[in-house]
Amino acid sequence: MAHREGITTESHDWTMIKASSLVKDQKVITIEGSLPVEEACNVLIKNNISAAPVYNAEVKETSNKSTIVHARSYVGMFDYGDVIAYILLVLQNMPPPDEEVPEGSSYAGEDLTFEIKDIIRRAIEGEEIPVKLASDLSQKNPFYSILPEATLLSAVEEFAYGTHRVCVLNPDGSIKSILSQSTVARYIYDNQRHFPDIEAIMNKTLRQLGLGESDVIAVNADSPVLDALSLMSKYGVSSVAVLGHMGIVLGNISMTDVKHVMKSYRHQLLWKTCFQFVSLVRTEQGIDDGQDRLPVFDVRLDTSFGFAIGKLLATKSHRVWVLDERERAIGVVSITDVMRAFAASAGIDIKPQRGGSSSTPRSD
Repeated sequence: MAHREGITTESHDWTMIKASSLVKDQKVITIEGSLPVEEACNVLIKNNISAAPVYNAEVKETSNKSTIVHARSYVGMFDYGDVIAYILLVLQNMPPPDEEVPEGSSYAGEDLTFEIKDIIRRAIEGEEIPVKLASDLSQKNPFYSILPEATLLSAVEEFAYGTHRVCVLNPDGSIKSILSQSTVARYIYDNQRHFPDIEAIMNKTLRQLGLGESDVIAVNADSPVLDALSLMSKYGVSSVAVLGHMGIVLGNISMTDVKHVMKSYRHQLLWKTCFQFVSLVRTEQGIDDGQDRLPVFDVRLDTSFGFAIGKLLATKSHRVWVLDERERAIGVVSITDVMRAFAASAGIDIKPQRGGSSSTPRSD
């Protein structure tokens, strides 16, 4: 493997590598907070990214009535989990296409926060919803930042709690780069021969590491897509399995798949069956798209940890399903589980207060 400049592996200690060295010369896509949610979603789609920081531009009016932008203050992250939360909030109580709105129907509840009620009010009145109101609406992807000198271990520890990405800040508070779970997994996997503690766990099976056996959050193939999104939101996971006859896994629906709903505002897809939606996604993404394309079915409890990570990286997915001998899902290994295993190899015990096990309520 070619050695990347700025990344030192000679120390045999991955924990002390600077996290920022993994994301040099990165183009950072940000979203202005006043942009409508639908347009912000298009920014994600256009740039083939799953999240972006949202900022408020602080402006000052000059004497000649022109404006000068002085600084950006980051108010959060916007990702497909927030898109799902937005859809559920605004669209779930709306009738399917071509149906009448029931008389006296109400969208707001007594336990909703002011911000959520404001989103619903704006939606009912036909107003555009600024993305700053929807930023971290899912409450699972807040804005986390680290300094350039932060160690890789500190980033892995954050990722082990379910954070999907952290922003590396410049001294002036601007964003230098964004480090994701997948980037760290790729680096450690590719350089495992330099790190004895990593090599040791790569050869262990999922069973030996206590991975891959958990409650599988799934939806029936004939259920509407809205049910799948609701399950993801309720349990804080980024994917649900789509099950057919006898519990056989037919595919999965992930958070990033919601972009197919937002493209050209095709909200009618929410009332299609999950099987119809999975078929549509496979057709539209094709074999070259590479993002959460197809579930990988050939992972078992006795598969090695290294092989499972290789599958994750090869498919650019965030999870692989673990099947039994009857091809039924018995668990899942997520990219967050990988981060936890890395942290554990370095002696870090990740407490469950900010998350759960592989498929129980948490962001995976």
